[in-house]
Amino acid sequence: MSTVKASLTPNLPRQRRRDVVENDAFASFARRIIRAHGRRVATGDVEALRDLIALSSVIDDAIGEAVIGLRAFGYSWAEIGSRLGISRQAAQQRWGGDKP
Repeated sequence: MSTVKASLTPNLPRQRRRDVVENDAFASFARRIIRAHGRRVATGDVEALRDLIALSSVIDDAIGEAVIGLRAFGYSWAEIGSRLGISRQAAQQRWGGDKP
């Protein structure tokens, strides 16, 4: 048990949410949907190819939103970069404007 009063110590890291969520199942579902869309395009729907390409922009936007949210939640650039397999500096250059 900590004897430090968080309200008197503003430099303590914020408590991070560790709720169990079904992110793995949700991500798997999203991958299946995107792959199915690709298979539908492959059956001859050339007009839908543009929609499939547009998904990459939506995914990039979603990653940016996720990173910004994680930063606001208290995660460091190093933590985010390590999850993405890139350096802290690369993550910050791509998604951040604040100091490391």
